[in-house]
Parts: sequence; C-alpha cells; structure tokens
Amino acid sequence: MKGYVCIIPSFCVKISIEVSMKIISGFDMHLFHEGTQCQAYRMFGAHLRDNGCEFSVFAPNAAFVSVVGDFNNWDVFAHNMNQSGDGIFSIFIPDAKEWDRYKFRILTKDNEELFKADPYAFYAEHMPNTASKIAMIDDYIWYDNDWIEKRNNTPLYDKPINIYEMHLGSWKRHDDNTYYMYEEYVNELIPYIKYMGYTHIELMPVMEYPFDMSWGYQCLGYFAANSRYGSPKQLKYLIDCCHQNNIGVILDWVPAHFPKDSYGLANFDGTSLYEYSDPRKAHHEEWGTLIFDYGKNEVCSFLLSSAYFWLKEYHADGLRVDAVSSMLYLDYGRRAGEWTPNEKGGRENLEAVKFLRSLSLNLFRDFPNIILAAEESTAWPNVTARVCDGGLGFNFKWNMGWMNDTLSYISKDPLFRKYDHHKLTFSMVYAFSENYILPLSHDEVVHGKKSLLEKMPGSYNEKFSNLKIYYAYYMSHPGKKLMFMGGEFAQFIEWRYQSGLDWMLLDYESHKKLRIFVKDLNMFYRKHKAFYEQERDWTGFKWINADADSDSVLSYIRRDKAGKNDILVIINFTPVDRNGYRIGVPYKGKYKILMNSSDEDYSVYGKPIKKELISQDIPWDGLKASICVDLKGLTALYIKKD
Repeated sequence: MKGYVCIIPSFCVKISIEVSMKIISGFDMHLFHEGTQCQAYRMFGAHLRDNGCEFSVFAPNAAFVSVVGDFNNWDVFAHNMNQSGDGIFSIFIPDAKEWDRYKFRILTKDNEELFKADPYAFYAEHMPNTASKIAMIDDYIWYDNDWIEKRNNTPLYDKPINIYEMHLGSWKRHDDNTYYMYEEYVNELIPYIKYMGYTHIELMPVMEYPFDMSWGYQCLGYFAANSRYGSPKQLKYLIDCCHQNNIGVILDWVPAHFPKDSYGLANFDGTSLYEYSDPRKAHHEEWGTLIFDYGKNEVCSFLLSSAYFWLKEYHADGLRVDAVSSMLYLDYGRRAGEWTPNEKGGRENLEAVKFLRSLSLNLFRDFPNIILAAEESTAWPNVTARVCDGGLGFNFKWNMGWMNDTLSYISKDPLFRKYDHHKLTFSMVYAFSENYILPLSHDEVVHGKKSLLEKMPGSYNEKFSNLKIYYAYYMSHPGKKLMFMGGEFAQFIEWRYQSGLDWMLLDYESHKKLRIFVKDLNMFYRKHKAFYEQERDWTGFKWINADADSDSVLSYIRRDKAGKNDILVIINFTPVDRNGYRIGVPYKGKYKILMNSSDEDYSVYGKPIKKELISQDIPWDGLKASICVDLKGLTALYIKKD
C-alpha cells in the first residue's frame, strides 16, 4: 500500500477507468452542498451492484484519487477515479465483491500521497488493520413492523422509559475473554432485559472506532457497524429481536469530535475537509481529537446522514448525542486567549447551534417519537424546547446536575447528611425546565470515582442499604431513568472495559437481593402511572415535607392523571430507626406499604413490617390527616391509599 510520491500528468497516465453507473441528481447535490442532505450515504461510499461495485468519495481538494483494494492487489494505478465538478470522485469496478478490503489513495495538490478509509463505509477491518470493507446494507429482512408502527404512533412523554446503558464489549465475555457477538447477545441480553423490566437498552457507540481499549467515543466509522462484535446484518438482527420482544434500542452517537488517525477523516484530501482549519477551533486538546467544522455544509450533511442512517437502516429508536456541551461553546476546555469569539463576540458556537437545530428538525420529521437525548451539562436554555420556540429541538436531556448533587449527598456519612439536605431537594427547583433523563451512567463508575456501591458509606451491609434507598429515590423522582450495567446487582469494583462484569457476585446473597430489589423497582415504575405520567410539571409531584433536614427524611407524593392513585414516598437517609414517625396524607382511610427497601426479600437482615396503616384525624405537614409509620434506618417506603 505504500508507494512513492509523484505528480503524473494526466496525458501520461495509463487509465483503467470504468464508467460509473451512479447518477447523482442535481437536487441531491444541492441538498448536500446546502447541508441538509439526510442520505449522503446513498451518494458516497461503496455500493454493490449486480456485477461489481460503485465507489464515490467527496475530496474536492485532491489532485487525483484512486481505489486500492483486494480486487486490484492494492495497485495505486489500477483504478483511477473520475472527477466531477462538485468535488466528487467516482468509479465502477466490476471485480469488486462483498467483504473486499479497500481504501482511497489520494494524491494531494501538494504532491502528498494519502491512504484513507472510506468516510461512508458500511464496514471496516478490525484493528490493528485500517481498511474499509465492502458490505451490503439492504439485504436484511426486518420483522419489527408492529414495533415501528406502535413507536411512531405513541408519544413518549407520558410513558415509562427505563434505560439500561451498556458497553457491548464488557457486559459479558467468553471464558477466554473474547467478545460476545451480536447474535449471542440475542440469547443472553434480551431475556435478561425482559426479566429485569427495562424498556430500552442504550448501546455505547457501536460505530467503528480505532482503539480496542476504548469506550467507543472516538469514532471514525460513522456508518460502519463495529466489527468487533460481528457484521452489519448481525447487528440488525440483534435490534430486530429486541423490537420483537418490546425492547427499544438507543445508540450513542458522537458528532462532537473525531480522532486524528492518519487513515481517517483528519486532513482528508490534504486539507481540513472535515475539521476546522483554524487551530483555535479545530482541536480538543483534552481529548486529543479534532472538532467537526459545523460551518461547512458538506460536513453537516455528513453528520446529518450518519444520524439518519442509524435510525433508518438499523431501525434504532433513538440517539443519545454525546458531548453536546463541547459543541455549543467555543471556549469549551480552553483557557482565555485560546479561543476565537463568534461573529457577535460571544462564546457560543453559532454554527453548531444551527446544525443541532437542523438535526432535530430533520430527524423528527421522518422518525416521530424517537428519543433524541442530549448529554448537555451546562445551563444552556431550552435544550428540549422546539426549534420554533427558540430551542435546540431535543426531546430529552440528561440531568447531570441531579446526578452530581445526589451522588455527592449519598456518598456522605449519614451523620453529616443533614447539612447537605438541599442536594436532594434542589433538583425540584428546575425539574420541569427541560424534559429530563436521570442518568446513573458509565461516567460515574470509572477513573477513580468508584462503583455506585463503593460510593456508599458505612459497613458492607450499610452500603447496600444506602444504595437501595438511593435507587428508591431515583426511581420516584420526576424524569425518565437510565442505569449503567452492573448497577443493578452492585458491581463492586469500577467498570473495566477490558473484561466482563463480575457476574459471580450474584452468588452472594446481598448482591442477589439487590438485583431483585432493582427488578421490583423497575416493575413498580412501569406499573404505577403516578411515577411517569405527569413528570413535566408540578401536577405530578407534591412535597409532603422537603425540610426535615434534621432527620434527613424526605417525603413526597407522586400523582397520575386520574388523580386517584397517589404514591407516597418516604425515605430515611440515616441509620436511625424512627418508630412512630408521623407524616401528612392527603386522604383519610387505610394506607398500604407497597414496597419497603428493608423488607426481607431485599435485605439479608430484613424483617417483615406492618404493611397496613390507618390515618388519624391529625393535620400534619399541611395536610388534613396523617399516618404513623415505623421508619427503620436507611429505609425507603412506597405507600398507597388502600
């Protein structure tokens, strides 16, 4: 693949060019150059035909481009591509077939020879090899029509959404530490998700990335299914089977940055084709990556097409858009003097804002009721507001503030929690400003942050008690839910992407009972509309007592649309038993404890408690009646009027 560099006059080249069969319409090109082309992957890349393969690449600043691959023994002169006036190089090669490896050999105007993977490739070699591979994307027969139709006609906001976030390479491994394949996950993962009661899985990036020891967020194959786990057809099969079992699939998607690997997008045609040319805008120094130039319409079409591709061709039910904050701010991760203000003198990346709005408008136009979730950690306003109302157009945003505050609170010694009580209650000040997902994500269990269980203070048993009440609080707080894999059974050590989760922990009673508790929480959430139907405004939530900081007790009510199925939540965040603890209730009569985190089903040392309570005509907490409960230390209760 390495050859000498020279400029060869066109009249001297022995040309071996086949006439391209592809006709790209003027309208398609107009959309591409306008930045609104949603299916540029149909225009570019490698597309198999009956007797060969068409190749097309956008490289407007290249002097010459050829295709090298298995079909021509990597001969740089065998298949020189035709160039159009739109910066497109194309060729039809009769001998090329599926799974053949290939690259584009680009000769720059500076006489530099580059060997580039196809930006629009549907598949790629596994590292350390770097070639693209010809692959079909239209040869899979889907059986999820019922799911897609139901999804398209079912609004999301008043439905339960409980997401299991996972990294395919480290959920489970074979005994020899090799990866599970996509097809193997059908028999392993789907029954588990159904058993646990999650509504969706969220896959950390399944797009191709260069480094094995990676989470996948440094993507290079924006249209290529990750080769580590199988073929495109096998990934489609996994998603199809999920849908047939009523499980939604959300994919992580990374439009914020890309790696600098020489075979990838960087300096693609000898110029900054995909990245900003201004070094003050081009580099993520912290991440060692390059930033897409959202001011180039062709880059916007590339990214828009990538998002569209995974929704259309792989039937994904949504995208979680990574690192949105880094896209929105020109000074993100930069010190004073290291960034260039926008045309209005501000720090906002106006080009990225325009792109994100275009993204949401185009995706929701063709894929109604998908999940488009922003990982956005700043106070940028109206992330989940409609574009016509001045928003970015996402329909969900990760609530990073809630996550940081509450994890900080629960990690403290219970003796001192009363001084940080506001960290539990502050989220309700802004809970309805956006449509939130509450994330207990992968980011919180790596890099010395400890696992969720290890964050908990106290003895071994107290750690489990603390984690259970935290989960009970999380599940009953307004917002959709997301839990990273392993949290459901209390993975003890930090997440390691080099190996599978420690499933042997389920041999231990405490871990096994915690998983049962999480399973029952998930089922409770899905069963009781009070926990999900009205979480966008105060009609679905009412404090009983938010100010019991001296006791470190929280109590509140969740309500459904009918207004007749209130769930009372009371949580004791200290290890102190508070027998006969009085709380106000909205109605007189009998009440029943539906879930108790200290129940013997969930705790090694749990004991049954009285589950029926009768109200007393004693006004309390601003309500006309009250009940007395034996509130054990580090215990959460869900209570309902009988």
